[in-house]
Amino acid sequence: MHLLIALLLSLNVFAQHKAIQIAFLADVHFQDLYGDFSDNAFRGVKNPKTQKKTLLRTMDSQLHSTRIFNENYFAFLAALDDVAKRGIKIVALPGDYTDDGQAYNLRGLKKILDEYQKKHGIRFFITTGNHDPVSPFLKDGGKSDFLGENGSPVNIFSNKISVEDNGQETFITKDIAMSGYFEIMKEFKEFGFCPSEKDLFWETPFNHSSYENYSFKKALKSSEYSNRMYEVSPGFTVPDLSYLVEPVNGIWLLAIDGNTYLPKNINGNSIDPDNFHSASVGYNNVLSNKKHLIDWVKNISNEAEKKHKVLIAFTHYPMLDYNDGSSEDIKNLLGKNKWQLDRVPDNHVAEVFADAGLKLHFAGHMHINDTGIKKFENGKMLVNIQIPSLAAYLPGYKILTVNSPADFEVETVSITDVPRFDELFPLYKKEFEILKNQTTKDVWNVEILKTKNYHDFTLFHLKELVRLRFVPSDWPKDFIQKACKLSGEDLLYLSIMANSTTINAGEFKTWNFEDALLNLYQLQSADELAKKDIPEKRLLQFKFLHENFEKLNTNDEFLNQLKLFFRVLVKLSSGDPADHFKIDFEKGEILKLK
Repeated sequence: MHLLIALLLSLNVFAQHKAIQIAFLADVHFQDLYGDFSDNAFRGVKNPKTQKKTLLRTMDSQLHSTRIFNENYFAFLAALDDVAKRGIKIVALPGDYTDDGQAYNLRGLKKILDEYQKKHGIRFFITTGNHDPVSPFLKDGGKSDFLGENGSPVNIFSNKISVEDNGQETFITKDIAMSGYFEIMKEFKEFGFCPSEKDLFWETPFNHSSYENYSFKKALKSSEYSNRMYEVSPGFTVPDLSYLVEPVNGIWLLAIDGNTYLPKNINGNSIDPDNFHSASVGYNNVLSNKKHLIDWVKNISNEAEKKHKVLIAFTHYPMLDYNDGSSEDIKNLLGKNKWQLDRVPDNHVAEVFADAGLKLHFAGHMHINDTGIKKFENGKMLVNIQIPSLAAYLPGYKILTVNSPADFEVETVSITDVPRFDELFPLYKKEFEILKNQTTKDVWNVEILKTKNYHDFTLFHLKELVRLRFVPSDWPKDFIQKACKLSGEDLLYLSIMANSTTINAGEFKTWNFEDALLNLYQLQSADELAKKDIPEKRLLQFKFLHENFEKLNTNDEFLNQLKLFFRVLVKLSSGDPADHFKIDFEKGEILKLK
């Protein structure tokens, strides 16, 4: 009788104009600044500002990383406070909610989720990312860039064998080992990995059950770790924590475990955590080695349509190209193995999942804000929404409002003002003085400690990341050496060499190529939200330069590289709406909202 009533209500819930909201927070990369180890007394360094012991990574390490390690702790709390203030009761976390799934971080994150669940009635639903877990099974590890008392880095590892021989002070704790599926599932079972009595329905790819005959007791049995295994390669059996849940009447949340851990040596140990590649490639490997998910998604989509359920999928990995059609140009400019192009899903991924019935998919992984749309000749359409990371520029999260089965509204919430974001700055000052006295090459810019809010802090992080990592690793050295000497005015004259265009060159003197390079990364990271940080006049100048360079017919390698550069920049600045927009699946369109 309970399920019959639920089915009847699902037919009418949207007709009654009862909008349902879901918040998506991706790539939190939570590290417990104030956590502790169960087997080691080390609690980090004492902060003179708070008098509290703090387990933090060095500023140097996070300015060389695509993610912030420390301040995102405070950003996560600020985002959850914002979610609670809006009265949203469902939150999805599409992977990388921790930074390598260490036990002390799992405990710290669970404590926070439990607190918001109890205090605000928020239900959390999570899926796995490539940082949680790093391998299918528990794996020794650690970091050599935690901050020590004197401002120098220290090692924290799970065993002495793993410790790097770098002369640093070392602490050993099992709580820094990287958890596998078993440990993560055990800690977070109540956040979607296992069914709750509050759910109207719950299932896995391995135990598809009838909606009408659903039983919580049977679902609980099917959720057991041993019942969620598949063969990723012959002889290699690993877990898959995908699940479908109906948390409220009419909404089916499909949490796809997109991790595909391929063995390094097929003749090696099948349970050795070191004998598996990273899962960071995403859906390209799902198609080849996790095909059971495709049939499951197809089955669920058919059932959702029959039962008038709104199906919303979320995974850690994107299903569509997120570079606004510029991936081929990026490859031609930088090379096929640069700019994380190996993470771009093949076109076939979208085709397969759209054919399976998916329409709306939320993803993280890339730490970017983006909307991707793919339409097919058979009339089907797939929308992939990239959720920005709280640990990178531009920090934020997404709110999905379900108005009807065909009418959705998506809003991007920027996390700008974060209480306590500068709490660790006194510790970084000590670190900077040590590095400066050691005459370390490429010391990070201490001006970052003058930033006034979290938005500015993440923008400064991106600027340093471009200087310290992206330029040295991704860009042709000769091109950068030439281009970085150019002002906007110089670029203008180069672009009109073969054209008779006349323009006020003085307007281009306010910026140079390095500014344009940073703007390129801003647009790639934040899409249209980055336009609030870039002068509108400059964006128009970029478009003008692009149009001029496209007219050049030359064999000069440098000029052709500049042509590709501005082509990519303009494409990244003119993608589909990615801030506040409406999705209308009946009309097959996305409309920008104010």
